[in-house]
Amino acid sequence: MTFRGSFMCTAIIVTLALAACGGEAGDAGASNSSALSGRVEIDGSSTVFPVAEAVAEEFQVANPGARVTVGFSGSGGGFKRFCAGEIDIANASRPIKGSEAEACAAAGVEFTELSVAWDGLSVITNPANEFASCLTTGELRRIWEPNSAVTTWRDVRSEWPAEEIRLYGPGTDSGTFDYFTEVINGESGASRPDFQASEDDNILVQGVAGDRFALGYFGYAYYAENASRLKLLSVDSGNGCVAPADDTIEDGSYAPLSRPLFVYVKHAALARPEVRGYVDFMLEHALELVPSTGYHALSAEQYAEGGRLIAAAGAR
Repeated sequence: MTFRGSFMCTAIIVTLALAACGGEAGDAGASNSSALSGRVEIDGSSTVFPVAEAVAEEFQVANPGARVTVGFSGSGGGFKRFCAGEIDIANASRPIKGSEAEACAAAGVEFTELSVAWDGLSVITNPANEFASCLTTGELRRIWEPNSAVTTWRDVRSEWPAEEIRLYGPGTDSGTFDYFTEVINGESGASRPDFQASEDDNILVQGVAGDRFALGYFGYAYYAENASRLKLLSVDSGNGCVAPADDTIEDGSYAPLSRPLFVYVKHAALARPEVRGYVDFMLEHALELVPSTGYHALSAEQYAEGGRLIAAAGAR
């Protein structure tokens, strides 16, 4: 199953018929003894979107009366809606900022942060690029820093061709943008402005796949789904070139571009059975569903701890 097939829409409502799919997806929902109904509203990170979509699909198979809407306005866009009381859950590929937490507090929005998966940001080029296989973090900084003087590949290394680097990356509302700029350029949001930006990672995939001298970055899951159309670069942070993979992301050797992914759950929304049911379902089945989206799952103990946090929040 391809969990991101409908990603080109600004939001999705995944509605699966039990008659058609119940036998295929019934295992994940088997523990729910009674079906739930109602709407769950989610928005935020495009990186976390595949996880939320996968959970939404299976949750609605088990609860055909429920409707889960998942948007991808970026981590920043999701937090704006979350703190404004417009959605129940915010997906984020970075921790909530102090200013965002203050906005939620001012609006009386209490929440619990949950880690749901590990991701490794992928630095990618077009498959026709035969000269680049690894970039150092210093080279990445020189390429992406504000006021960068790098305009061609030869500006990065003298033996590379004097062809213009055309850059692709997440938009400024994206947690991926925030994380990359912080760990590579030393300050969240610090970046050269002259790149093709999009909150939709599939647009970035298409851009790099169609541009011989392109360079871009986005979450590992999007590379994994499009590996035949892209070339993955290794990153050298001082200990040799390391490529993102399940093992290097999990053990932290793919540094500094390994990171956790989050969801933020509004306490008031947990009083609604459909929201509580969705969150419990996500934590219960994350070990099955997260790997299917291309990300690395946390441990069973970490998901169990998330369940305890949600139980405590729901009891308030």
